[in-house]
Amino acid sequence: MIQDYIGVGLLLLAAVGFCGGTLLVSALTAQKARTNPAKDEAYECGMPAAMAEPHVRFSVKFYLVAALFILFDIEVVFLYPWAVVFRDMIREGWTIFAAMISFLGILGAALAYAWRKGALDWR
Repeated sequence: MIQDYIGVGLLLLAAVGFCGGTLLVSALTAQKARTNPAKDEAYECGMPAAMAEPHVRFSVKFYLVAALFILFDIEVVFLYPWAVVFRDMIREGWTIFAAMISFLGILGAALAYAWRKGALDWR
């Protein structure tokens, strides 16, 4: 029984050896960097770090639209495989079609609710 796991053990040993070896070679051959206060300072888009405000607040609308995008993006993830196998599954009855219509109906109602509440307005 243990002979079945010899290949897995050798692969694990090779992976750990490769990781350790590359880290060791990198540590031994790396050049030591000289510290420079100007080079160690944070730099972003040509603006010195002292002049920019560190925390920029985003509107809650941004996060709400992002969450809605993810929700309806997941809808497409479920819809595409269903559309691919629809012809093969239609022979078994209209259950698969009714299930997808109910799924789209629930998500359509959620979109209508979000639209009515103004979640999609950027103002």
